[in-house]
This record gives sequence, structure tokens and C-alpha cells, in this order.
Amino acid sequence: MSRESPPQPDESVVEKIRAWATDLGFAQMGVSDIDLQEHEGYLQRWLAAGYHGEMAWMGAHGKKRSRPEELVPGTCRVLSLRMDYLPQGSDPVLLLEKPEQAYIARYTLGRDYHKLVRKRLAQLARRIEDELGGGSYRAFVDSAPVLERALAERAGLGWIAKNTMLINQDAGSWFFLGEIYTDLPLPPDTPQSSKHCGSCTACLDICPTQAFTGPFELDARRCISYLTIEHRGSIDPELRPLMGNRVFGCDDCQLVCPWNKFAQPTKEQDFQPRHDLDDSSLVELFLWDEETWAARTEGSALRRIGHERWLRNLAIALGNAPFTETISAALTLRQDHPSELVREHVAWALDRQRRSAAARKKCSR
Repeated sequence: MSRESPPQPDESVVEKIRAWATDLGFAQMGVSDIDLQEHEGYLQRWLAAGYHGEMAWMGAHGKKRSRPEELVPGTCRVLSLRMDYLPQGSDPVLLLEKPEQAYIARYTLGRDYHKLVRKRLAQLARRIEDELGGGSYRAFVDSAPVLERALAERAGLGWIAKNTMLINQDAGSWFFLGEIYTDLPLPPDTPQSSKHCGSCTACLDICPTQAFTGPFELDARRCISYLTIEHRGSIDPELRPLMGNRVFGCDDCQLVCPWNKFAQPTKEQDFQPRHDLDDSSLVELFLWDEETWAARTEGSALRRIGHERWLRNLAIALGNAPFTETISAALTLRQDHPSELVREHVAWALDRQRRSAAARKKCSR
């Protein structure tokens, strides 16, 4: 959306935009320039190391990801906005201690954030254009080659932490990010120049699969979020036992972060858990047929993995659970599934259940 250039903006204009953003449910907004040279170098090194795994799209757009003006010509500023998503519901830490229950990342328990945040960003962009009488605006929510955390750091919304998440000192890290690229030369906010992780390594130490190669560096190929969402094929048998009951994403590095004591539950009703997905049994979810799965995941980010990978992930979690006749019976129902991928992981899970049963029987003698 664009018109003639609006009058030269000043700080009062930015404050108006912040107020409009708040009205739309955003918790914070910051303005940045487009200098991402430091982050461009980091991205290139990360890609060269192969840490992106199957996410070929991370390197598929040349330098557009780190050079906003190449993605959207004319861009000179980026508005970065955050929206809190931490839902109310079952305690996630306690849920991880219940191996027969399914753990689903907190960000995806409700409505797909892409749709909601993108709609709000579009509304904000239209209001800016209408009120200021011009300018060009493009909104993005994890939908284009954008270095959103780097831009948010430049906009003063927080720092990129040792777990590679963006942390805000007043709100932790349980929030979504969205951006508006504009040719409007708004006064930029002061970038976040310091990191406040200190000597803490809680996030690095807790990672179930030890996916961090060091502070600020993640090997996605070992990350449970990558394995359960982005990875399309068979999951490395060596990593399966480490995944526990995590069937879509992983929040461990956020759950242990001291800064998240400041996080506030979201006010967005659409981010609240649907269909009891914040505390459902693995067996119940595994027995959903494709029609039920499609109905229960309508409008959810869970849709992106499809029913086949949903069953793959659940089979691993069932294999990691202690033996029960109920789990063994559920897995047996899927052992002749049409998908080779599902059959492979079900066979692995059934073998784990047999071993678990044998070990329990031996201990009871």
C-alpha cells in the first residue's frame, strides 16, 4: 500500500503509532534502521556449517533476509512489534513430567498466530497510511526472508539470548514478532546493545538433545522443534529417546529462563488452548483418524506437519512412555499404516514398549 510521501515524521508520530499498536493488542513497538551487517555475517556462517538442516529456504533468497531494502525496495525503517502468547492452562513443567501426556509447544495451542498477527499488522499499516497521508508499508509475520529477531534487537525490543530467542527484560520471551517495512524515515529507537544472560547457561544445559553448539548458536538438526515440525523424514533413532513426550515443538529453553518470571499471560482469547491440547493423552491424539485430526487442527499451526508426521511424532512419544497395555494396543493398531514413515516409527515404539514391559517384569521378581 502506498501513496505520495507524507510529511517528515518526528517522535510525536512514532508515539501515535505506538498507541495505535497498543489498541490492536501489541505489547510493544520499536523502530529500527536496516543495518544488519553484523547479523548477515552470523547467518552466512550458520548456513555454511549446515545447521539449518532441511530448511533450504533459510539460504534461498540471497542477501534479502539481511538487507531489507533488497526485499522491499525503498525500505529505510522497520517497525518491529511483539504480541504476548503465553496461554493459561496446564502447567507446562508438570506436563513434561507426565510421560503419557502429549507436550505441544505453548505457541501453537490456540489459533495460528500467522493469521491473527498478520491481520493486526495490516490494520496498523492502513491506519498509519490513512493518518499520515502516504508512505509505503509491507507487513510480515514469519512469512518472508526477514531476520525478525535481529530487527527487533535493533528496535530495542530485547536481546538475542544464548538460546537464540529474543528476550525482553520486562516480558521474557513468550511472544510473537511481526514487522512492517516502510519508506517512512521515522526516528529510530535506541538499539539493544547489551545482553543480560550473564553467566547463566540454564537454557543450554536443559536442552534434551544438546542442540546448542555453544552460547548463541543452535544446530537445528538436533533441535526438537526442528525435528517435529520442519524435518520431513525419519528421525534419527539416537535422538528419539531424548525427545520424551514432546510431539510438536519444544519450550524447555524458555521454561528454565529466569527472565520468563516476568512473562504475563496473553490477553488474546485466540491464543488460549483448544480441544484440551494443553493436556491430552498421547493415546487419545494418536488414535485421531485423519478426518478428526483435520477438524481438530483447523485454524491451527499444527496443520503444517500433516497427519502423517503427527503420527510419527506421537509414535516416538509413545515409545518413550512407560509400558501400558493401552499404549501397546494403540501402537499395534497403526503397525500396518499405509505410510512407511509411520510404520517405521510405530515398530520402533512397539519395540521400546516390549523392552519396557520386560524390564518391569524383571524388576518385579
